[in-house]
Amino acid sequence: QAQLVESGGGSVQSGGSLKLSCVVSGFGNNVCMGWFRQAPGKEREGVASIDGDGTTRYTDAVKARFTISRDHAKSTVLLQMNNLVPEDTAMYYCAAQTGYYYCGASWSSLNRYNTWGQGTQVTVSS
Repeated sequence: QAQLVESGGGSVQSGGSLKLSCVVSGFGNNVCMGWFRQAPGKEREGVASIDGDGTTRYTDAVKARFTISRDHAKSTVLLQMNNLVPEDTAMYYCAAQTGYYYCGASWSSLNRYNTWGQGTQVTVSS
């Protein structure tokens, strides 16, 4: 059974850093994977994605601050978040397009992902 389990969220001050982890089980860690976030009262939005070959994509709001990567040995997808700002406060979700190697230009479309984690909360205070 495909499963994703996130961890690493927490509370930090503006300018701080956090590293989120998503442990993959039930399928190979070489498919399209994405990180999404949802702030209170807002729609869930794509933050970053990584293809099976390591190609990465980011939403403009996090470029140069966030880095998505894989640790194949640990079957984990990571999201390193630096220089956090209060606008980054949200529940962060890991998602997978099982069976698809490439995320493509539609990487941020929620309905393309068929497996989701339970989320991990990130809170950034000013």
